[in-house]
Amino acid sequence: MEVHFGQTAVPAPMQGTVVSVAVTPGDVVRAGAEVAVLEAMKMEHVLAAPCAGIVRSVVVGAGDTLYEGEILVLIEEADVGDTGEVAAAAVDLDRIRPDLAEVLERHAVGLDEARPGAWPAAARPGIAPLGRTWPTSLTTARGSSTGRWPSPSSAPASTSTGSSNSPADGMLAGLGTVNASLFGPQASQAVVMAYDYTVFAGTQGQINHHKKDRMFDIAERSRLPVVFLAEGGGGRPGADWEGSPGFDLSTFHAWPRLSGLVPLVGITTGRCFAGNAAILGVCDVIIATEGSNIGMGGPAMIEGGGLGVFKPEEVGPMDVQVPNGVVDLAVADEAEAVRVAKQYLGYFQGNLGDWEEHDQRQLRHVVPENRLRIYDVRRVIELIADVGTMLELRPAFGLAMVTALVRVEGRPLGIVANNAAHLGGAIDGDAADKAARFLQLCDAFGIPVLMLCDTPGIMVGPEVEKTALVRRASRLFVAAANMSVPMFTLVLRKAYGLGALGMAAGSFRTPLWSVSWPTGEFGGMGLEGFVRLGFRKELEALTDPAEKQAFYETKLAELYDVGKAMNVATHFELDDVIDPAMTRTWIARGMAATANYEFSPSRKRRPFVDTW
Repeated sequence: MEVHFGQTAVPAPMQGTVVSVAVTPGDVVRAGAEVAVLEAMKMEHVLAAPCAGIVRSVVVGAGDTLYEGEILVLIEEADVGDTGEVAAAAVDLDRIRPDLAEVLERHAVGLDEARPGAWPAAARPGIAPLGRTWPTSLTTARGSSTGRWPSPSSAPASTSTGSSNSPADGMLAGLGTVNASLFGPQASQAVVMAYDYTVFAGTQGQINHHKKDRMFDIAERSRLPVVFLAEGGGGRPGADWEGSPGFDLSTFHAWPRLSGLVPLVGITTGRCFAGNAAILGVCDVIIATEGSNIGMGGPAMIEGGGLGVFKPEEVGPMDVQVPNGVVDLAVADEAEAVRVAKQYLGYFQGNLGDWEEHDQRQLRHVVPENRLRIYDVRRVIELIADVGTMLELRPAFGLAMVTALVRVEGRPLGIVANNAAHLGGAIDGDAADKAARFLQLCDAFGIPVLMLCDTPGIMVGPEVEKTALVRRASRLFVAAANMSVPMFTLVLRKAYGLGALGMAAGSFRTPLWSVSWPTGEFGGMGLEGFVRLGFRKELEALTDPAEKQAFYETKLAELYDVGKAMNVATHFELDDVIDPAMTRTWIARGMAATANYEFSPSRKRRPFVDTW
């Protein structure tokens, strides 16, 4: 079509079909007025008048197909009284469109505003202090910017269940920041997930599993730690699975794969059974509130197996799961659970610039001068650590060993210590299991380790061998010998036999430094036993009790002089004997010297962290 001087064409910007034409010849139009609608690839494009004027020609009609550049309308430019562009229609900013209204209604259900009776027991209020900001961009996780908790997915639990009864299919999931004020927004990013016990008792539905899998994938690809509130009743049989057991889901493959890659924190504040307990058991650390119950099978499963009828409170109560080592941190309530979770996660988020130390002279007096007197090794750890930074894991399990996360001059440090107040510090199976797993945890996430040695050796006797001690004690050797993080060994008092070697990764040459306090004493076995066994004939030949005791004490003193720290150091089996008040200085310098050791968060340092 020929375009004459003074005329302006409205061409097709793309190939498409005319849906409608809004003008006819002779119409007066203003710039920006709609002249036609063109459809291309199922999308409608409004074509506007490029100038003010009079429509001289309309060359197409509804249904016509055009190629890019073909002309639809010719406009003769003219002063039509108002040459300005068509003003945009006023928008009522308070109007809620129907599509948005549907979303808001569903969110109201998920936020329990439509279920007021469920609010006190819902997952969000108790966990809200974990994070500050919950982004809306992650639509598949249904994040919310409410500032208290990510809002739920709008998907119902199943086609047969109304969404008002099953918001988010009982699974809340989102991204947020934990400890942002300490480490900044980037270092504090985390995945936070929670079963909602008000939705079918926190059981695991099909969409519920899909949401978990989605978040696990995000955690893996983004290398984000996960905090998981696992309270709930396990799998949810019924129509949700449409007759299939659901064994093709990936939840119980994807979740364990995160072990050793990112920190996994599990929290339960009530009943946690079956599949939920399996989720919890994979976590690096389990935090449980008073009154919680944890079991691989709940009452219904137990009864179904013909094993009896039990109340939920009888299955895996805290007086069972704390001393047996299942629970790492027992707390009073949800508020403390959140506080402890944030503290724990902080050790894996970075260093702190502000710190305070105790008067280090106190360390000179913690170990008694009487070599037979016990003392509190936790006091040693507290004094070494920055003020208020000690977090002990599994304190009621493996009592002969203490494992704790601390900071020294703001830097995270793991400490494994023999506890002379239990079995004299002898390493039994529980203590070895506890220490070996803690070493794996520190190694997986790049935290240096300090071993505080005060042990007469590995526990012995017919009864202890019934506990598979040979295998369990060897876990300490295997875990320590294969660590890649910096390790330090400090002898507080006793360092005897294989137990002492276990506290030094098999050799006092293995740690970055091996030093002792002046109270240190060394030997292939306990001095008292060595005298009784090594001088048995001489002792049996003495009939006078006083003479026998004098001989015994003389030989004991001789062995102590040979094995005391100062003498052992002269044979270069130690790097030094130090003033206890200088302990923090040694640790800080050791960590500074190894600050650039190889650690890449983009790959696993260990295949996984042992669940036990």
